[in-house]
Formats: sequence, C-alpha cells, structure tokens
Amino acid sequence: MPNPKVAIVILNYNGKDWLHQLLPSIVATTYNNANIIIADNASTDDSVAYVKLHYPTIEIIPLSTNLGFAQGYNVALAKVTADYFVLLNSDVEVTPNWLEPIITLLEQNKTIGACQPKILSYNKRTHFEYAGASGGYLDYLGYPLARGRVLHTCEQDNGQYNDAVPIFWASGAALVIRSGLYHSLGGLDATFFAHQEEIDLCWRIQLAGYKVYVCPQSIVYHVGGGTLQQGSALKTFLNFRNNLIMLYKNLPQAGKNAFILKRTLLNYAAAIQLLCKADLANAKAIWKAQKAYNSWKKENTLPCNNTVPLTQLAGVIPKSMVYQYYIKGKKTFSEIVHN
Repeated sequence: MPNPKVAIVILNYNGKDWLHQLLPSIVATTYNNANIIIADNASTDDSVAYVKLHYPTIEIIPLSTNLGFAQGYNVALAKVTADYFVLLNSDVEVTPNWLEPIITLLEQNKTIGACQPKILSYNKRTHFEYAGASGGYLDYLGYPLARGRVLHTCEQDNGQYNDAVPIFWASGAALVIRSGLYHSLGGLDATFFAHQEEIDLCWRIQLAGYKVYVCPQSIVYHVGGGTLQQGSALKTFLNFRNNLIMLYKNLPQAGKNAFILKRTLLNYAAAIQLLCKADLANAKAIWKAQKAYNSWKKENTLPCNNTVPLTQLAGVIPKSMVYQYYIKGKKTFSEIVHN
C-alpha cells in the first residue's frame, strides 16, 4: 500500500540565502511520496530564479503580493493536492528521515489532526529552539510556552521531552496537518498576518474534536528570527494583538470579557515595565496592539459557539507562566509543570 501523499510547502519571502543553505536537506528527505513546493510571497530578491535554476523539478506557486504567513499559506494550499500538508519555514534544516515518524503516527491515530517534530536550534544544536521546541502549550491565562522553552529561556535537549504527547499547539515552523482538516477549518486566520496564527488554528483543531501532537522522534533544526528578529517592535505588536484576537475568537462566551480584561491589564503592566527599562519602541508596540485589537473587536462581534473552557483542553497549564518564571524563579518547563 503506497504511503500517503505529502506536500512540503515552503513559504518564501526574499529567502534566497536560506534556500541556498537549507533546501538541500529538504530535497534529501527520504519519505518516498513527498513533493516540495515553494510558495513565493512576491519576493524582490532572486530566490525564485535561484530555485528554477538549481532545482527545476520543484514546483513554484507565485503570489502576486506579500500576503504574510497566514494568507500566503491559505492561497498557496488552495492550489495543492495532498493527503497531508507540511508548512515548513525556509530557515529550517530537516534530517533525512524526519517525515516518516510523523506520518506513521498520524496514520496510526486518526484522531490526531496536526503534529510537529522536535525543533532544535540550528545555531546551538544541543538546545531547543524558541518556536515550538518539543511541543507548544498555553498557561491558563493564554500565554504560550513550550516543552523546552519558557519565555526566552531555551533548555538543553537531554532527552527529557522525547515522548510523543498531546500538546496545545504545533509550531508553524514545521507543522504537519491533514489537508482536509486544514480546508474544513478555513485554514489560518489571515487577520493575524504572522505570529500565533498556528496557535489559533490548533485551538480550532481541538474544538473540532481532534488532537495536536508532538513527535520528538522527528528532529529538525530551526534558525529562527528569519523574518522578524526577537525584540522587534513589529513582532511585539503582532504577538500581543494576535493573542488577544485569538482569545476573543476561541474562548467560551461565559467569562470571556473578564478573562480578556485581566489579560489587557497584564499587557499594560508589561508595557509599563518596558517603559521603565527605556524600551520605548516595544512599549509603544503593546499600546498599539491593544488599540488594534479594540478596532478589530468592533468589527467582529459575533459570539463564539464554543462552550469548552480553555483549561479543559490538552496542553494547558493551570498556572501563571509569568509568575512562575519571574517571581518563583522557575525557568524550565518541567519546573513549572511538576513543582
């Protein structure tokens, strides 16, 4: 029986250097029924010409303008036929047999809708990488963290998170999802442009009755910050705005306003803290994010039909990550979860 068809779709924007450096590892993927596709977000460098010259068998889907991560994938994947989609960042190096364990897991357990590999740092290979590590979680206030990464602390990989388990969210840096499920849920939310759109999608996957998993037997290496560097004011804006939008969209109606008010106050506290550190750009980004969320909310007042509280979903920690990290000094995922 043939293996399911897999489409590895790399969303590219001015990523010639990454493609030159990392595409060889993707081409070396040993899974025998995978196609590699470059979805180009209207790059202004010569990355498309580079791929056509050096990898003429790789399909290219040109997009007429830079649609961002979310809508870029939505438009591209509407043109792709496969059993599984792999959303893979251009700054990811894969290992040759990285796909087999994930596809095997998905085929053996049809309740799993999406899955990610273990994501290690490309530049510090003994350590987990920020964007997903060994599986994404939320704390009970809706702040994201991961097995192996809490805030900006990335742990060394000593095999402590090598079990395949249900998680809350799978990283958009290397996300494997059933194609039919992706389409039935409407794909990624284009409002997000970039950042946390995969968390929103995984929340909707869980609400649809599917599980999200990490498969640490699959390993990839992520450079990270290939589009927006850590500390970027735009990254801060997108993360804070998108997190509020995600909460408003997916939280049950009961208690939603109180929940978001609490988060809003915490966000303002974070902005004040940044001001005290003379980080005016990121403090302003949080204020702008709140304003942008308020504007979005005025135009999106439809109630959510979800009745499942956040804490009843897989991958939610019933503690405050920020309190545990800054007040109690717990810097690792295991310390926060198990103590």
